[in-house]
Amino acid sequence: MRVLLVEDERNLSAAICKLLEKERITADPVYNGNDGLDWALGGEYDAIILDVMLPGMDGFSVLRALRKEKNATPVLMLTARAALEDRLAGLDSGADYYLPKPFESAELISCLHAITRRGTREPIISLSAGDIALEQKTGKLRNTENGQEVKLGAKEYQLMELFLRNSGQILPKDTIQERVWGLESDAEYNNLEVYVSFLRKKLGFIGSRMKIKATRGLGYALEEET
Repeated sequence: MRVLLVEDERNLSAAICKLLEKERITADPVYNGNDGLDWALGGEYDAIILDVMLPGMDGFSVLRALRKEKNATPVLMLTARAALEDRLAGLDSGADYYLPKPFESAELISCLHAITRRGTREPIISLSAGDIALEQKTGKLRNTENGQEVKLGAKEYQLMELFLRNSGQILPKDTIQERVWGLESDAEYNNLEVYVSFLRKKLGFIGSRMKIKATRGLGYALEEET
């Protein structure tokens, strides 16, 4: 599952991202309403977690703009404003659920799964390309031809998910760094190289024809070896 997180409190955003990562849910964090709208319209997400009080556009305005563009992605509104009129305003704007702060971690995850189950499209539970499939429920990478499988760590899972969503395309290192480690991450590029090396070994372990190829000066791509 891939989620867009629009929350301007950076400590809270980082905490939610870590919580989602433990559940094998990939989160793209942004910190203002304008970026939230741009990313929501430009990306493919299973759900959006949207704060109400945001710099630029507030959450209600973002949500109304999304629905005006016929974007039906399930939206979980997350805010400290718990008054009845605010909850009604969120629901009337097209929110699928309204969760006041503070909240329990388990409640957030439960609400997220609930709104994606009843969304207009089913959450993606498996991604595949060539002879491999990535299973969200188990966190395993499987060779669909020989049945061999291997467990992935959280960052390995996020990285492989990104490659599978963009199979055959060269992804710049900056893009990978941003999507997997976050906009504000201090992670260095050698971290990326280390995790690419881990994935290459695991692809080899399950006997896959899929390879992660590096193009000097451009980035990495997941391709099928011919």
